[in-house]
Amino acid sequence: MTPTEHTELIRRLADDFTALQEAVLARMNGICAPETAAALDHASLTGPVTVVLAHADVLARGAVRRAELSAQLPERLRRLRAHARRVRRARSQAEARYKEQRARRLTGRSRPVDTLELRVTHTAFAAAFDEALRRELRDRGLPDGTPQAPESDLARWAWDRRTTDGEPPAPVRELRDCNDDAFVRALLRDAREEENPHLPHDALAERWSRHARTALAWGRYAIGRAERDALACPLPARRTRLDALDDAYQDTAVLAARSREAQLRATDLHDRMRDCVTTGPFADLVAQCRAAALARFADAEPETWHGVRELTAAHRAHCPERADGCPHCHRALAAVLADTPPAGPDEDGDGAHPATELPADADRYALLADLSDTAVVAVADAAAGDEPALCGYGWAAEDGTTGHGDSLASSSGEAEVIGICAAALSLLEHHDDVPVVLLCDSTEAVGVVDAALHSADPAAAHRTLLFPESRQLMARLVRHRHRVQVRWLKGHIGHDLNETADAFARLALRRATGRILPAAARKEEARILRSLGSATDPLPAAA
Repeated sequence: MTPTEHTELIRRLADDFTALQEAVLARMNGICAPETAAALDHASLTGPVTVVLAHADVLARGAVRRAELSAQLPERLRRLRAHARRVRRARSQAEARYKEQRARRLTGRSRPVDTLELRVTHTAFAAAFDEALRRELRDRGLPDGTPQAPESDLARWAWDRRTTDGEPPAPVRELRDCNDDAFVRALLRDAREEENPHLPHDALAERWSRHARTALAWGRYAIGRAERDALACPLPARRTRLDALDDAYQDTAVLAARSREAQLRATDLHDRMRDCVTTGPFADLVAQCRAAALARFADAEPETWHGVRELTAAHRAHCPERADGCPHCHRALAAVLADTPPAGPDEDGDGAHPATELPADADRYALLADLSDTAVVAVADAAAGDEPALCGYGWAAEDGTTGHGDSLASSSGEAEVIGICAAALSLLEHHDDVPVVLLCDSTEAVGVVDAALHSADPAAAHRTLLFPESRQLMARLVRHRHRVQVRWLKGHIGHDLNETADAFARLALRRATGRILPAAARKEEARILRSLGSATDPLPAAA
């Protein structure tokens, strides 16, 4: 193949989603033509390959699920599962290759390097240096913040200054200015009806990436509802319901691909923003601001600044990397000044630190000593599946009552909130005029429910609660806010009520997804109840 033909093949694969996906799957199965395999390795296709594999991954799992629900021959089911595993493995490999390529691209970029004194000061005395930098930016009339692309206000300001070329087209402005719910509806139309050519615009890239996961969650919601409908029918009558399940997986596959594309667009935008403030006149401006901030720090903290200069000067006298500006030495030097262990190998100091040792059983239970004798205490838990939105929940109370069920959730946090709400509402119905306390091992769920109860507003939980079922449960629970408390309980420590709630949640999920026969489910429920009845580790009695 000539260089021209090779380039043309790459261009065709980049422009034709179906052709690219067929080529990627052919390579995965070992039947790809050598010239096509070579084209797929081109750097420009690394990101698009992750997009087509996100699409193929959902379709492969959908084919497996349809086969499971239609009781197809075991041999066919084995083949479908093997194909799904290959697609998942190829997707993971493609994602890793994309990350490696981007890391090499970022590493290879030349960018101004701050002086060693500045890097040491910023690392050892971050708060003081950042305040000096904010003052410098303010005095220059620049946006408040720290000039580190792409997160800072200064990076955004520089990007806007460079790219100002009039207002974007009217359809882009409409998408930019609409509320979040309307934007998500536009993303659903984009996937289910007609691709929107305006979404890749720079003015929308970040918003698209931010809300693409919400749109994808609604795709999983459709899958969960279709699975429920299929499982509610006898096996011989499932064909039409399984066709609807196929449609849901098809739509969700497109949503998954578009979500991945949105992430690529946002990443590309951030990379270009980073380039904007690390090259050319804006790079000079950033360097001037940081140098001036260092001078401000030196004036405000003369003794500290003297210590920085002495330490860096002594270091340079013996450092083998001094000719390159001692690029990796500032963390260790900053640790000496701050009298703390040096951070890990990452720039932000996110290295591992040993956890503080707690006395035995110090965090075993939520604090219950302040409850009245009449309080009803229960533990709630949830289990969420990998792909569809179906989840199971379960709960167990000190008085021996239990419950479990299934619902639809966009995340594990939403599933846990559903479990808390369902348990609390059941206990409120059966216990009049007494406090109800729900314990849960999810800090996110406890925080969400607590915020809604304290504000008396179900909308306080809407960031976590996406689907109507959970929002309705929360609205019902808020009406009883004066009788309900939620508290955190450390999970997976062998506590009997917690283990019972977890077992019921997993059973409910298996039952909701048809992965356990009704007779076996009844036996498992009886086994869990027997286990709870023989428990010897109850919660501490309320004071």
